[in-house]
Amino acid sequence: SSGLTKAIAPVTEKYGVPMVEANGASRSLFTKGYKYLFAVLAPANLYLDVAIDLAVEKNNGKGVTVAMAFEQDAFSQDVRLGVLDAIKRTGSKKVIDDKLPKELNDMAATLVKVKQMKPDVLVVSGHTKGALTAIRQISEMKVDVPMLAMTHCDAAKLSKQHGKNSQYALCASQWHKTLTYKDDFFKDGMTYDADFTKEFGYAPPYQAAESSAALLVFKDAFERANSFDQKKVRDALAATNMQTFYGNIKFAPGGQNVDKPMVLFQVMCDDGGKCENKVVAPTKWASAKLIHPIPSWSKR
Repeated sequence: SSGLTKAIAPVTEKYGVPMVEANGASRSLFTKGYKYLFAVLAPANLYLDVAIDLAVEKNNGKGVTVAMAFEQDAFSQDVRLGVLDAIKRTGSKKVIDDKLPKELNDMAATLVKVKQMKPDVLVVSGHTKGALTAIRQISEMKVDVPMLAMTHCDAAKLSKQHGKNSQYALCASQWHKTLTYKDDFFKDGMTYDADFTKEFGYAPPYQAAESSAALLVFKDAFERANSFDQKKVRDALAATNMQTFYGNIKFAPGGQNVDKPMVLFQVMCDDGGKCENKVVAPTKWASAKLIHPIPSWSKR
């Protein structure tokens, strides 16, 4: 988590201990001038900006109206800043900008506004509980919105928890098993998914994949440094330029990975109620065509 990484980073920096982290995405981690912090994942401000770009693309390049509901933690607020940047860049308009309650168990007040304002896009970031609450109440209140984009769908296991009610949700992800990145150890995403599932009895969320990738980065750096000297290992990490099953990894001076885009998958369900997550953006990595606009509840 970003909070845990924020607590650790000043200590590792003070003692010159290289850290490759896999689950702290808060943008503020990479603006403090740390020299010993490296992150394999894309920063939080890039999680959902691609959803705004996608909505604008579907609107023939014209700006769209956006409703936002975000948890008040550092990660979600960084996601919010990225969405605001995308809104400004695309000439779109923010029509709702709500904070989710700390308990993350009720966003009805926001959804009432959504029904009234009828935005083109609803963006939600509230970690696992926020994602589950959003799908539950959107279905209960029959809220129609052309595009719904969220974080933490993987961790929330949306389709298992809410079945076809989660259909059409767009979910930001650091990784998906169908991406075609490769390496010599975990091979590719499909192989990693099969091996992980066999070992642990459940499919790997992207948090597991990025954690495995962090180990590969450390291995590569140790080998190139040919030393356990902290400064030499740190310099080797800074020079990293590699591909793993999780994605390309190359670090900017601030320590963030600048060589791997986020992806969006959409929950798609068949007539029998079986749901799958299928990558729909960026187009280069898409394994399915985006379903847009989301059908109204009266037509489902």
